[in-house]
Amino acid sequence: MRLHRITALLTRHLYLYRRSFPRLMEIIYWPFVDLVIWGFITLYLAHYKNLFASPLKPSEFLAATMLLSIGKVVVVSCVTVMAALLFYSFNVFVLGLSLVPFLLNLIVTGWCIGVLTTGLIMRYGQEVEVLAWGLVFLFQPISCVFYPMNVLPPWLQTIAWINPAAHVFEGMRAVITTGTFPSAELAWASGLNAVYLSGLILWFHMMFSVCKDKGLLVRVGE
Repeated sequence: MRLHRITALLTRHLYLYRRSFPRLMEIIYWPFVDLVIWGFITLYLAHYKNLFASPLKPSEFLAATMLLSIGKVVVVSCVTVMAALLFYSFNVFVLGLSLVPFLLNLIVTGWCIGVLTTGLIMRYGQEVEVLAWGLVFLFQPISCVFYPMNVLPPWLQTIAWINPAAHVFEGMRAVITTGTFPSAELAWASGLNAVYLSGLILWFHMMFSVCKDKGLLVRVGE
């Protein structure tokens, strides 16, 4: 290693920071925003009430969360469809209703991930909160969002095959590119989602009982 080359590279980066506003933002603005946000969150958590201090049941908690997710998906979908039509003259409705059952299955897959992360956070607290952000990205490589399943190595295809999201995107890809309706992919996605969601709801109730016995429900706020 040569010190003069290291110094030259550091000088280059410093000149870039002098001329680049986005680079300055990443060392000044965004850390400040993070500090403010987490400061407000800390103040909020210091005074929050617990949802389960009320007669709220776990099934009601899950049902409300799932219905809310449907509402969000509907609003986001409407905005996206209108933007695609306005800016790119792309009318998603020319594809018919073939995408609808796959979109519904994608919502259910999101429910599965949500129930899993909520149960883990409720049971183990802040130590696993990173899962709420990272679990989606953990599943993304085996969900075949941007590429077909057959580009994966065989061992990874085996894992992707038990991931309902992979069948959802494989099915949507077939609808868009070939105009056919892949009923096999829909059947796999629906079957896997039914099994996973049923099992996870039972598991969530078990976690709730454990947390109730151990006095850990304070971890779930409003």
